[in-house]
Amino acid sequence: MKWIVRLIGVLVLMVVVAAVSILFLPAERIAKIAADQLRTVTGRDVSISGKVGLTFWPVLGVSADGLEVGNARWSEQGPMLSATQAAIGVDAMSLLRGEIRITKIEAVSPTIRLDQRKDGRASWQFSDASGQAQIATSTTPERAARPISIERLQITDATLIYDAEGADLVTYSGVDLTLDWPDRLGGADIQARVRPAKEPVDVSATIGGFAGFITGQVQPVDMLISTDAGSVRLNGRASTEGAVAGDLTIKTDDTARFLAALGVPGVALPQGLGRSIDARTQLTLTPDRRLALRDMTADLGGNKISGAADVSLNGVPQVNAQLDAGALDLTGGSASAGGGSAKGVDGWPKDRIDASGLAAFNGQIALRATSVNMGGFRLGATTAILRNEQSRMVFELRDVVAYGGNVTGEFVVNNRGNLSVGGKMAARGIELQPLLQDAADLSRLTGKGDADLSFLGSGSTVDAIMRSLSGQGALSLGRGTIEGLNLDRLMRSGSANGGTTIFESLNATFGIEGGVLKNRDLLLLLSSFRADGKGDVNLGAQTIDYLFTPVASLNGSGDSIAIPVRIVGPWASPSIKPDLQAAIDLNLDKEKKELEQKAKDGVAEKLGLTVQDGQSTEDAIKDKATDALKKELLKIFQ
Repeated sequence: MKWIVRLIGVLVLMVVVAAVSILFLPAERIAKIAADQLRTVTGRDVSISGKVGLTFWPVLGVSADGLEVGNARWSEQGPMLSATQAAIGVDAMSLLRGEIRITKIEAVSPTIRLDQRKDGRASWQFSDASGQAQIATSTTPERAARPISIERLQITDATLIYDAEGADLVTYSGVDLTLDWPDRLGGADIQARVRPAKEPVDVSATIGGFAGFITGQVQPVDMLISTDAGSVRLNGRASTEGAVAGDLTIKTDDTARFLAALGVPGVALPQGLGRSIDARTQLTLTPDRRLALRDMTADLGGNKISGAADVSLNGVPQVNAQLDAGALDLTGGSASAGGGSAKGVDGWPKDRIDASGLAAFNGQIALRATSVNMGGFRLGATTAILRNEQSRMVFELRDVVAYGGNVTGEFVVNNRGNLSVGGKMAARGIELQPLLQDAADLSRLTGKGDADLSFLGSGSTVDAIMRSLSGQGALSLGRGTIEGLNLDRLMRSGSANGGTTIFESLNATFGIEGGVLKNRDLLLLLSSFRADGKGDVNLGAQTIDYLFTPVASLNGSGDSIAIPVRIVGPWASPSIKPDLQAAIDLNLDKEKKELEQKAKDGVAEKLGLTVQDGQSTEDAIKDKATDALKKELLKIFQ
């Protein structure tokens, strides 16, 4: 028994001596031993500098004012981790069993660089030193890597750099991250706060089978990204190689603010087109960054759409989508009665148009809607194709019910250089009154017919575009009316205002130059007379100056009388009145010349002329003759 006691005493003495020997080692020597151990654990170069603190049992740990962990051998972008303050602890008992159980990793203000390559290699995939060939090459290691687990990872105020081959470099500063992974074969909980901009973005995720996840295996994932302005949630499966599939939910109260918090500032979305979002879809993302959205439903803040889309996320997104909508409102939420959203008392809007959104994507979107409100124009059931390529968007109208007829054509917005808009449209069987009401607040002309229009304008404001318009068109109407003008009353009594004119047909062509529409060949046929028209409609200034000339036969004698009517003023409320001077020139030119000749022959006194100071006798005679002829002209209609 004494020998047994003595033997135990010797063993205890040996342990005490060994422990004391270690304790008296310099801290730098201990740090080197810890660095060597970490090098064995990770298969990476590890250096520890600065003031060193140590623990031995039950956690083998080291803390230092400086820690640097090297990157994978294939990476050429610097260390994976560098921190001014760091602490790492390894469970000693697990290490004796051949397992590497890291109880904690803590780092303050570190720079973390994560690299990923298309062949599946990732810098965060660790093995011990004997198994590092599993990462660096495709050869099989001589022996299996020892199992590794990290119970808790806590990082404060980090700079995170993510470099995925073939994608844009992602950098975040001010990152706080906590990883809880208590069971090496179980799941992990991740909580993070990042600050791509001023507002914080919170990320929380639960990942099943975390050990397999970090080595590229597909595992269950439930992840939530949230800000004060909205959130995105994915519930499905994912891998670190970029494969993702599951249910995606997006909810935002203010999409512009939400995107700004994610580091995408300056996005201005109109009401009804994503200013707020409530969307759900089945998402699939492949490692080569190809995104598929199926069973998609979205409320974009008033407009509701459904459909499917395929998007390539390499560079500028390439989109191919098929969407269905109900009543689609594209006015941006502004009040629009009769096109009022675009026009006002002071003319067209002069606010600068921001068309930078045209550079956000390329591709094609097919759209079907029960109706479309475009602000200036209102369409019924619509099938259209939207194509966008390098900031040039073409909105093609394939099959559109509008204003009682059908419309085909295209509308183009080009922001590759200076902003320009243009289009080419053909309308068949269109009700003219509601079309003109929406386009230009004109409601006096009714009728149904065909129209063709092509136009082009440029400028940075709506006002500049309207004043720069050029183009051409034609109009052909069947039976219709002109409200507020009774041509029959005009021809009989000389009174133009009030009443309605019924016509059998109307045809005209026009050209547009410098924002002014010019027409010189309008022909209006009525039951008992005809009317010609010519004049200008200033689209930029919103004014009209048009001479409308009805021509009627007198008592079946073959003679005719023409009464020009001038329509002039703002097009919302123009004045309509007979142009008596033009009537004299057209109808009594012969009589006027005879009277003027008689005056020149010395009969001025018979006309009761009074020559005013500074007025020649000839001018006085002409004025007197004109007044007399006006009176005679009006007698025709009494």
